[in-house]
Amino acid sequence: MIKKILIANRGEIAVRIIRACRELGIETVAVYSETDAEALHTQLADSAICIGPASATESYLNMERIISATIISGADAIHPGFGFLSENSKFAKLCYDCNITFIGPSYEVIENLGNKSNAKTTMKNAGVPVIEGSKDPIIDIEEGRKIAGEIGYPVIIKAVLGGGGKGMRIANSAAEFNGAFSNAKKESKMAFSDDRMYIEKYIENPRHIEFQILADKYGNVVHLGERECSIQRNHQKLLEEAPSSAISSSLRNKMGEVAVNGAKAAKYENAGTIEFLLDEDGSFYFMEMNTRIQVEHPVTEEVTGIDLIKEQIRIAEGDKMNLKQEDIVITGHAIECRINAEDPEENFRPSPGEIKEYHMPGGNGIRIDSAIYQGIKISPYYDSMIAKIIVHGKDRKEAIRKMDSALGELVINGIKTNTHFQHEIVNHKNFKDGNFTIKFIDEM
Repeated sequence: MIKKILIANRGEIAVRIIRACRELGIETVAVYSETDAEALHTQLADSAICIGPASATESYLNMERIISATIISGADAIHPGFGFLSENSKFAKLCYDCNITFIGPSYEVIENLGNKSNAKTTMKNAGVPVIEGSKDPIIDIEEGRKIAGEIGYPVIIKAVLGGGGKGMRIANSAAEFNGAFSNAKKESKMAFSDDRMYIEKYIENPRHIEFQILADKYGNVVHLGERECSIQRNHQKLLEEAPSSAISSSLRNKMGEVAVNGAKAAKYENAGTIEFLLDEDGSFYFMEMNTRIQVEHPVTEEVTGIDLIKEQIRIAEGDKMNLKQEDIVITGHAIECRINAEDPEENFRPSPGEIKEYHMPGGNGIRIDSAIYQGIKISPYYDSMIAKIIVHGKDRKEAIRKMDSALGELVINGIKTNTHFQHEIVNHKNFKDGNFTIKFIDEM
């Protein structure tokens, strides 16, 4: 049994994990940078340890300091949350070597699935549909041009170790290829210290659909249905919902079965997400597998009644899942809006500063996942997301109305946020009609 968990993260996900641990009777340890000394997660945890300056590379991304904090605190497990070190196989290996339980899959699985080329091969061998693309990682631009020409334009260029839309560019023609490839390589080198690229055929008007997976060490794997993640800007998700209005029950069963088979082939354990692109003709293709909890996990929790953080911890403790596929029922509809400290009128420029006034919405079926409070200072050093509003209704129409009401009630003064932009999205006719693709924001 896990007795004490160190949370190697910050913000709302750290708060979310602390609350789940409280309900399980598990002690928590927060880590924080100097600029996060007054952060909510440091106040809610049973204890907190400063791990360095504001820069993430010297604090939240510093493996040695996090491991040292774990040992000093007496924690026997680490929950990495999302972002930062959550999909870093070297960090997971370091936990293993130090006899610390890493709440996630094994470092071997993270390494395999984090490499897009290896992940694609694993999924293809399991019968999962994949998009035509390069077989091996590419560094040389001329080799990339040759492969892109063979595949046929448009193509998408992705960082082998990428994620969150970083290290990703689209080339619509040979004339655009060199610039797109060079920029993707530079961004990948900065974000992941790796400039190997992968090239695949670009599906022009797809929907972004992902399936939530839970798997234990005894070979039991289930899916918890899909999430629609097509509302995104620059490959960054803004709004997610479950279930998808584009997925029929028969297609859900088919995609879910494929996702489970893919997870089994990868020898996956813990919570994970298999992401697909859904074409206009109903064809779907494997995109990537995220080996961690997702930002958008609450919408799945709302429609299934299953606490994914608790399930992660139980699986990490070695428990056998008591969930069977036939037991998982999707009830109603859930929507999540990410509230970011940024100014949509200034090309979504980050808006750090002090929150002078804060009022969160409430009511039946409205959930707020956040780590902000009146007087807290939003730092320029980290991701701009400061809160998530999640609503649950009996159907999609009711969920949209609840989200419209919740966004109208939210008050955050002192900084700029994207609240009004989210309000525009949920009131857009195409969104209400479920008539959209990943190009929705560009076409608003």
